[in-house]
Amino acid sequence: MKTMLRALRTSAVLLASVAGFATVAHAADPLRVGASFIASGLDPTKGSNGWALASHGIGENLFSVDKDGVLVPELAASAERVDKLTWRVRLKPGRQFSDGAPVSAEAVSAGLAHTTANNKAALATGGKLAFQAEDPLTIKVTTERPVPLIQALFAEWPLIVYGLKADGSAVFSGPYAVQSFKPDAEIELVANPHFDGAEKRSPITYRKFGDAQALTLALEAGELDLAFGLPAESIARLKKDPDLAIKSFPVGYQYLAYLNTRKPALTDARVRRAIDLAIDRSQLATAINGGLPATGAYAPYFPFAGKETRPTDAAKAAALLDAAGWTTGVDGKRSKEGAPLELTVLAYPQRPDLVAMLPVVKAQLAPLGIAVETKIVENANDVAASGDYDVFLWAQHTAPSGDPAFFLNSTFRTGAGLNFTGYSSPDFDAILDGFATESDPAKRADIAAHAQQKLFEDAPVSFLLSPVWHVGLSKALSGYEPWGSDYHVLRADIGEAN
Repeated sequence: MKTMLRALRTSAVLLASVAGFATVAHAADPLRVGASFIASGLDPTKGSNGWALASHGIGENLFSVDKDGVLVPELAASAERVDKLTWRVRLKPGRQFSDGAPVSAEAVSAGLAHTTANNKAALATGGKLAFQAEDPLTIKVTTERPVPLIQALFAEWPLIVYGLKADGSAVFSGPYAVQSFKPDAEIELVANPHFDGAEKRSPITYRKFGDAQALTLALEAGELDLAFGLPAESIARLKKDPDLAIKSFPVGYQYLAYLNTRKPALTDARVRRAIDLAIDRSQLATAINGGLPATGAYAPYFPFAGKETRPTDAAKAAALLDAAGWTTGVDGKRSKEGAPLELTVLAYPQRPDLVAMLPVVKAQLAPLGIAVETKIVENANDVAASGDYDVFLWAQHTAPSGDPAFFLNSTFRTGAGLNFTGYSSPDFDAILDGFATESDPAKRADIAAHAQQKLFEDAPVSFLLSPVWHVGLSKALSGYEPWGSDYHVLRADIGEAN
């Protein structure tokens, strides 16, 4: 049955090609995509929906990062500085939302203003933003803090562009439009009729899989044309299947561990540094069959990445715990004033590598006398925001706009919207202030290096790995090339690549 289904789909692809279209199926033969994540809803202001909706090919930004990592215009045509706090952004003419309404300065301004009023992450770089439509294609943008590179700000994932409809819902401009949406399960997508090349674009069924093994089995059964985020342990087996293409690629994500500075045992930076020093990153890479030990906050191919692997030193870690008053009893367990040193370490299944790393982290902390309970949680953002954890293994793209500032500002600045660790340091905030006035890339890299050094010292986070990810493809999408981590899973060229 599996072979027959694949043969039928291949025949449909060939017929489509003969008919003069790209070598993908059309409306009668939608593409089937599976991944471990899906937008939580269609409200672009909620959580990380801005990222997810762009990843699904539904929405766009004013600026974006292309497959070569270069910051480029997307819905914008240009941006020019007016004064220290003011920029003028010119939109591309002729662009439309999926309902046919023009992507106008007025519509874009209203949508972005709505986002900045409802999503703290959108304020990370420029603070409060104000928008004024000067003419149908020109927006005057005023920032609370100086922003030397407004293009990078508008490539940040919270600032997806949309129009607000009369009922308060959003309409987007990407190559695909939503036909139906089942929360936490499935999105049916159709070609946005107002996006160039719509006639060549197949409908797509995008499904969320609760675990990586289910995703793998669906690919092997011929149920998917694209499986994004396959577990590393399945790759050798999948590569033996002649009906599949497996592609692996480095990503801008970092695997890291948030250390909750509000928890009693972790208020002391010496304890946090001890945890960081206890982790052997090479063992983590072995556990997930790939990736490189982290050098800091950024993947190694970025010019502002660190150059040296984060150290492992169990003896120094033990000495730090001793100095912090956590002594070892006859049972080998640490305690202080009668309280045991116990940590709850979390991971989430949408990133299966993190789950695979959990037992390794537990085993690495055990020799120090730290008792660890591990848990897997579904709603990672909600749990992280609640602060109900000690250590949280996390996957984060740390330079989504090709610039180092957003991650640091949104995640570790005092009171920032994504500051899940509760970290607060006036000295660190002062370092980040330098991003607001410096536009030279080399000097911005220096600021990033200084900020990372401060994080190494205070240890609200432990940077673990720069991972490699894997996608599986049927013959219908064998020409698909992954890029942009998971920020551009579905793209306008998804069919044209074949």
